Amino acid sequence: MPTFNQLSKKPRIEKKHKIAVKALEGCPFKRGVCVKVYTTTPKKPNSAIRKVAKVQLSTKRKIILAIPGIGHKLMQHSTVIVRGGRANDLPGVRYKAVRGQLDFMIEDKVVRKNKRSKYGTKQQ
Repeated sequence: MPTFNQLSKKPRIEKKHKIAVKALEGCPFKRGVCVKVYTTTPKKPNSAIRKVAKVQLSTKRKIILAIPGIGHKLMQHSTVIVRGGRANDLPGVRYKAVRGQLDFMIEDKVVRKNKRSKYGTKQQ
């Protein structure tokens, strides 16, 4: 345990917290343009085809984001709103696209019974 004299010369410093969503620069959302839309497979115990996109943010920074929900019509040059939130089974994917904003609209064919508010769907 340090003495008062030691603490007066060199006070205790708090550890800086690591920020998981660096590309957002403290903002809740950022706008970006899709550079490439493709599919990938998840890490070991899981098996699926996950939809992801490489996006260039308005700050000229390129990131990889997960495309949530069922079905999408995103393609190259589509504009999306990016939020934080990682895809647990996809390495390097720390962001997600926001449904229902800009070019990333909600599909009409999918009728949602639960989790409607997230996609702005009214109750049937």
